[in-house]
Amino acid sequence: MSRSFIELAGGVVLAAALALPLAGIAQQQDAAKQQAERQITQPGNNAPVWREIRSGDPGYTSIKGQETNILIQPTMKLPGQPALSGGEAWRLFRNGVITPIAGWLLAGVVVLIGAFYAWKGPVKVHGKPTGRLIERFTPLKRYVHWVVGISFVILAITGVIILLGKYVLLPVIGYTLFAWLTSLSKNVHNFVGPIFVISLPVFIVLFAKDNLPRAYDLKWFKSAGGMFGGKHVPSGKFNGGEKVWFWTGVVVLSIVVCITGLILLFPNFDQVRAVMILANITHAIAAVLVVAMSMGHIYLGTIGVEGAYRAMRNGYVDESWAGEHHGLWYEDVKSGKVKAGKATGTPQSAQVQH
Repeated sequence: MSRSFIELAGGVVLAAALALPLAGIAQQQDAAKQQAERQITQPGNNAPVWREIRSGDPGYTSIKGQETNILIQPTMKLPGQPALSGGEAWRLFRNGVITPIAGWLLAGVVVLIGAFYAWKGPVKVHGKPTGRLIERFTPLKRYVHWVVGISFVILAITGVIILLGKYVLLPVIGYTLFAWLTSLSKNVHNFVGPIFVISLPVFIVLFAKDNLPRAYDLKWFKSAGGMFGGKHVPSGKFNGGEKVWFWTGVVVLSIVVCITGLILLFPNFDQVRAVMILANITHAIAAVLVVAMSMGHIYLGTIGVEGAYRAMRNGYVDESWAGEHHGLWYEDVKSGKVKAGKATGTPQSAQVQH
């Protein structure tokens, strides 16, 4: 190969290398010139710029991380919504679908519980108290229950304020107070969340054994727990309804809420925006369902069933209460199959009144 040919090829390569950046600069200058001309002929028309931004093509940024070089998410489609940018599709789905359904669901549960209480009143024990008390919950179980329960109620209240407050509270209390309340709810929600996440697994381990399904639970379901027939159905330490609440509300839905909540609480682990959107939607749906279910549980554990609240507060129940509400468990305690401490005498703090 002749020397002149090599020199010629090298010159061509060098010229091409120099021409590429010059072409890029010229292209940028042409785009800037076109934008300047458009501002004169069509003031405020930045359609080409926004088309480029909405395309989802990565741009340049000095901040490195997941999707930091994408200003607006690419187009995505959620159920019942048109194809929009990810953030806009999420906003419309959250505000237009999840929020109204959640509001009507929670309001409906409150109305049903109120109507049921007005119709039936609290479920009372027909037998007279014997004065002999049986330990139903150990101090450890009661402590863990109250940690989970109190943190859950705080999260439920603050979560409902964040989700529904704009439509329910804002028209009543005004912008200033609502902004303060929502900001407080957000911070409380974020700091109480980890307490619930840590205590929930301990709760599940402590209560799982007594909530295992048994054959006699089918009889409880067939008669709806005797709530409508006026006759109590024998059950174990927990009846069929309580077991459904435990496995569905406490285990499945609450674990989903915890996992999605951690994804939302710690975005610094570089989750992409699509993951955050999915986590937010799943978190809201699971949380609303578990809050709706918990209303029934809280009702039956407080004013719905006489003596139920004292069982968790003091740990003891009267033998007549145990025999009527949880007859199979009571028989196991009497026969020694199940260990349950008995109170010596009837201390004032453990007395169960009917």
